[in-house]
Amino acid sequence: MKDAFPPVASLNARTLILGTMPSEISLERQEYYGNPRNQFWRIMQAVFDVPLEAPYAARLVGLGQKQIALWDVLQSCERVGSLDSTIQNAVPNDFSGMFTEHPNLKVLAFNGKKAAEWFEKWARVDTTGFQKLVLPSSSPAAALAFDKKVTAWAVLRTPSANSEIP
Repeated sequence: MKDAFPPVASLNARTLILGTMPSEISLERQEYYGNPRNQFWRIMQAVFDVPLEAPYAARLVGLGQKQIALWDVLQSCERVGSLDSTIQNAVPNDFSGMFTEHPNLKVLAFNGKKAAEWFEKWARVDTTGFQKLVLPSSSPAAALAFDKKVTAWAVLRTPSANSEIP
């Protein structure tokens, strides 16, 4: 079984970015989106001016200043490699507890369709009042051009009620 990371979330966080499960490289480095080929931190630099070359802890602080939290849909799973398609015996995170501890959260931003699908399947939590955004995956396996990803993720700067990204 592989265990994911605890959430990175300040009490004033308004947006929760959710992946599925950290990659092998991320688990080795003990960093969200630790694979240098993953475009997450490049996207955060383009959208929120979080410096890509800053130390990991400073990047997390930068996201916190933008009221952004990070977590994953899964608490643990069995997986060969880093592909979501190989995940088995998945255990979801405790979203009820997260939402109780972080009452300012209003936006759930899914890093890819699989994260959104799995949240809907396993989270078993009331999300009434939350805006849900399904964003293009930052994974290197996702073939969408970087500039198109940045354009889609830019909605997090000022999410509007009832908008979703296909």
